[in-house]
Amino acid sequence: MNFIGEHLLPGQIGHFFIILSFFASLLATVFFFIGSGKRDPIQKQQWLKHARVLFFTQVISVVTVFLIVFYICSNHLYEYMYAYKHASKELESKYLLACIWEGQEGSFILWILSHSIFGVIIILKRKAAMVSHWEPYLMTVISLAQFFLLMMILGIYVFDVRIGNSLFTLTRNEINAPIFNQATYLSFIKDGMGLNILLRNYWMVIHPPVLFLGFASTIVPFAFAYAGLQSKQFGDWVKAALPWTLMSACILGVGIMMGGKWAYESLSFGGYWAWDPVENASLVPWLILIAGLHTMLVYKSTGHSLRATYLFAILSFCFVLYSTFLTRTGVLGDTSVHSFTEAGKAINVMIGMFVLCFTVPALVLLFANYKNIPAIHKEENTNSREFWMFIGSLVFFLSAMFISAKTSVPVINFAFGTKIAPPENVEFSYNKVAVLIAIIIGLLTAVTQYLKYKTTGKAYLLKKIAFPTLLAAVVTAVVVIVYPITYYKEGLGFLGAIYVAFFATVYSLIANAMYIWTVLKGNILSGGASIAHAGFAMMLVGMLISSGNKKVISSSMVNGINFAAGTDPMTKEKDDPKENLTLIRDVPTIMGEYEVTYLKDSAGHEDGRKFYQLNFERKDANKNVKEKFVVSPDVYLMKDNNMSSNPDTRSYFTKDVYTYISYALNETATEDTAQFKLVELHEGDSTFYSNGYIILNKVEKNPSNSRYNYKSTDL
Repeated sequence: MNFIGEHLLPGQIGHFFIILSFFASLLATVFFFIGSGKRDPIQKQQWLKHARVLFFTQVISVVTVFLIVFYICSNHLYEYMYAYKHASKELESKYLLACIWEGQEGSFILWILSHSIFGVIIILKRKAAMVSHWEPYLMTVISLAQFFLLMMILGIYVFDVRIGNSLFTLTRNEINAPIFNQATYLSFIKDGMGLNILLRNYWMVIHPPVLFLGFASTIVPFAFAYAGLQSKQFGDWVKAALPWTLMSACILGVGIMMGGKWAYESLSFGGYWAWDPVENASLVPWLILIAGLHTMLVYKSTGHSLRATYLFAILSFCFVLYSTFLTRTGVLGDTSVHSFTEAGKAINVMIGMFVLCFTVPALVLLFANYKNIPAIHKEENTNSREFWMFIGSLVFFLSAMFISAKTSVPVINFAFGTKIAPPENVEFSYNKVAVLIAIIIGLLTAVTQYLKYKTTGKAYLLKKIAFPTLLAAVVTAVVVIVYPITYYKEGLGFLGAIYVAFFATVYSLIANAMYIWTVLKGNILSGGASIAHAGFAMMLVGMLISSGNKKVISSSMVNGINFAAGTDPMTKEKDDPKENLTLIRDVPTIMGEYEVTYLKDSAGHEDGRKFYQLNFERKDANKNVKEKFVVSPDVYLMKDNNMSSNPDTRSYFTKDVYTYISYALNETATEDTAQFKLVELHEGDSTFYSNGYIILNKVEKNPSNSRYNYKSTDL
């Protein structure tokens, strides 16, 4: 049957280039590996020359595939399943780009492109002293990773088993429906399913590319560690790997922080980190990478900690692969809002092979050469910088293992048939350990930089840290008095730990600033470590204050009308109705110290999106307006009455006023709720509304609920 209106050529070209890139990456792996073992320079260069051509063939092919996928999505060619599932005509051009990496196959392409960037840089810089000797080893690892990733999107059948899911699968071959038996089936497909409404945000355009670039960058320290083991030049690689590791830590760290910023700006749980399993899976490699970065510095300066450096460099990439396993195999189930759940058994097996084929050989190679790795048998002096840098690295590593173990509970249950239940308060189970880690890291980053390598005199150290310690104590005391942290819900013990952590992070911030001023004499160019530590401390200070001082101002009084609250898209929990106020248009409502008026609403560019304009006013005792601002949170209202809320925030130096719509009526569901009707009820009476009935059991004339602020004008 000839199907009318189909555009098959783009898919055929795209599929050809996927197959070409797959075999090019396989051959590049073989050629780079053989080249790395050649001792004759002429033979070595011949193998490497062919390997580079093959790698560039793979790169050009993958770029072509990406451009074809964008063409298919932007031109709404719904004969292709990927475009039908992720694109729609209402999407802006930026979201048409983002919808490519919304799906599993597109995110693999993004990862492959990121690896390609680093591979191209290494090849172009092959004549530089820091890369020249290591190029074949590094490119062997990168090409092998490309081979496995391209396998995930290959989309060919071998003995009735589909190897990978193609980006160019036709919709009629995926959906079993009578409509696809008609030659004109495309005329019935008016639009695609579109980008998930939770992802229609500008952060979706920029956050995933940066995060995947960070994930991909961890392969370079891993490849350097492999190069050191394979070439038996056990310590030479560290100096060359150090700038790459620093770059990787920066990119991945920025990607993680961008995700936190996205959550804070756009998601309705009122925070930036929910300890979601996939959030944790991105944090763990970064923590290990930071540990490895510090042990590299220790080895470069003293010769200590080389074995630990190998372990951290290898595990940072291995845990990126493990996060891929968590995210893409569906093993997390409902415990994560980020995970893909429709990969299929074949893809799951291939992902498992990917993880094992890198992790197991790397660890076997490490432990087989463990005794040959040079180590200084004399233990570090406890008054030395390298000793405490190693302790800090160990703290980062152990914290990563703790987070990974808790995140892996669904995997453990799946693998061993256990029924380990998550803690009642998941967030607190992480926070109580995280605050301890913050204390240790804060103190270490404050004091360690004043230590010298080899040994440091106690009198010298005490003299240097005395003033920063005193100043940090004073600042902490002032904050306790002027701007106290009021996080009481987990008890006084945890609140006390927060204050200790606050002191430690303030101490780190002050000590690092003073180190630049007093020791480095203001030379900022030489103070990279101190600047990084101060920035990290500043971030922790902000986290402690903002997380510990959340206040729900919408619960300042009991509202007369309580619609059903919405569902938090991150936690899947119902919002507490007592933490929400119903706003009626043009009717001022007291919300904390503000008087809030719902002014108007307006439709957005996309179907179902609506913006609400809320006016906030703060008045003095004489009713004079002292502060006024307008926020515009918006929601996507779907035909099935589900909704997604995008908050709006008014930011100040000391606070943010965070506003989001927890519930809004869909216009198609307001037939009998378009007008409010006054109903007089006595105790024991009942009345019906659109979806149920209300019984007035009792009227509490003097409520004692702590959420209710009784006023003299209340009845």
